[in-house]
Amino acid sequence: MRSFQVQSFDDAPALKIIPELKPEKGEVLLDIAACGLNFADMLMAQGRYQDTPEPPFTLGMEVCGTVIAQGPDVTAPAIGTRVAVFGGQGGMADQGVFPAALCRPVPDDMPAEVAAGFMVAYGTSHLALTRRAHLQPGETLLVLGAAGGVGLTAVEIGKAMGAKVIAVARGADKLAIAQKAGADHLIDSDTADIKAEVKALGGADVVYDPVGGDGFKAALGACNREARVIVIGFASGDVPQIPANILLVKNITVIGFYWGGYLKFNATALTDSLAELMQWYADGRLKPHISHVIPLENAGEALELMRTRKSTGKVVVTP
Repeated sequence: MRSFQVQSFDDAPALKIIPELKPEKGEVLLDIAACGLNFADMLMAQGRYQDTPEPPFTLGMEVCGTVIAQGPDVTAPAIGTRVAVFGGQGGMADQGVFPAALCRPVPDDMPAEVAAGFMVAYGTSHLALTRRAHLQPGETLLVLGAAGGVGLTAVEIGKAMGAKVIAVARGADKLAIAQKAGADHLIDSDTADIKAEVKALGGADVVYDPVGGDGFKAALGACNREARVIVIGFASGDVPQIPANILLVKNITVIGFYWGGYLKFNATALTDSLAELMQWYADGRLKPHISHVIPLENAGEALELMRTRKSTGKVVVTP
């Protein structure tokens, strides 16, 4: 079987032929239909992600596939069931083994490409905005990187929760995608003074930041009193230092959020969140955006699209 592997952090990932896999206790073997890429996959390939395994390993954190074999003690999901699962690795391959307990059945009307890129992006934004930030109807949500994988879902979910959404992204094309997802106001980070424009719109009650760097600093300066700033990631490569005096004067709360971390201490929070999101999708409240579907043999191109920020929404790899 084919597998897109990291064999050394000094070398680029490459497609390899490896022996077929067998599920062990608590696992199922999936025939993979699609794998959703995340910014973390690119960091993992460089050895820079917080949960990077030791090489060699197969990239691909989230997948949609069909159960074709069960481990010795597994009774569900049944063979033939189409499921989505966040496994942390192993998705950019023809087949993969994953924990049976983490697999979730996929609705018949949800395409594999959508299901594969649904969990991390939507799960991150939903749990961050509901459980951590407690976003309320009528509040103003400022989303940085608003056309990216998680940023775009934050726009969509924030709007669904009744917030006024300000989207920040680079260039008119990306802003148009954020507007289609429900953004009320658009700010071009390439040309605009983010702090000034957000303050002119009444300031931010909640900030969703997967970018870091100068955008974080500008957003912090545009926060209203008792604002909540959610730190999602640092796509800019710049981890900002937070001036505590500004937090004190404005009673601002900065909240760290790592979706994958919940697997280790509160997996129920994730599964409950995903169940609600699946219902929202079934009800037509969510419209996932996929900019590129790339075949497995060209998986390196998929990572390059993310590195150069030429993608919007999700990039999906299909065997």
